[in-house]
Amino acid sequence: MTVKSSFMDIRINSRSFFIFDLDDTLYPEADFLKSGYREVANYLQPVIRKDLYDQMIDWYKNGIHAFSSVVEEYGDATITVDKLLSVYRLHFPDIRLRRDASVFIRRLQEYNVPMGLITDGRSITQRNKLKALKIEDCFKDIIISEEFGSEKPDEKNYNFFPDKYPDTHFFFFGDNLNKDFIIPVKSGWTSFCLIDNGGNIHKQRNIHDHKHIYFIDSYDEINLIYEL
Repeated sequence: MTVKSSFMDIRINSRSFFIFDLDDTLYPEADFLKSGYREVANYLQPVIRKDLYDQMIDWYKNGIHAFSSVVEEYGDATITVDKLLSVYRLHFPDIRLRRDASVFIRRLQEYNVPMGLITDGRSITQRNKLKALKIEDCFKDIIISEEFGSEKPDEKNYNFFPDKYPDTHFFFFGDNLNKDFIIPVKSGWTSFCLIDNGGNIHKQRNIHDHKHIYFIDSYDEINLIYEL
């Protein structure tokens, strides 16, 4: 049975370890998309003498591939889909942590509870996100698929943690019901899914079909109780 929590006490101790997904779990991934589109628009403006940011956002909202559309209308030897993707992926993003996630991470740090991160994506893109969010130093271990050689839901990406930290109870936070929770649920980790408020890149479907996952709207719904 799916568990929806309005407020929940979590008892933690020296054997607790918290692991997070990144995109749409600690910050809104749509903000990265907007930041990337702004970077691409700024790159294009001196060449085409037009700000395409709003147009690219409209294309995206209508399910149209923005960069392909740019190339179709304005492409030349210097404006290609590969070039625009490179500008998008390599830019240093203008993004911020969710307010509730920031508070929650600080609380874990106050209790000296170790944290880890498991995220899919390119190394430079994900590392730039962590630097922009100012949380790169919060995690004892960061598993990025390009660096690690496999991506979720591969068991290796998750088993890294119990292999390195045996006799530990893991708490996992994610958002993508298609891949984030398969191994945490199988492994008996206490798992939480951040409910999509309508802005997620990857939409959630049939949340009531997922067992052994706590669904929360905000990290504020969790009350940490440290036990010696």
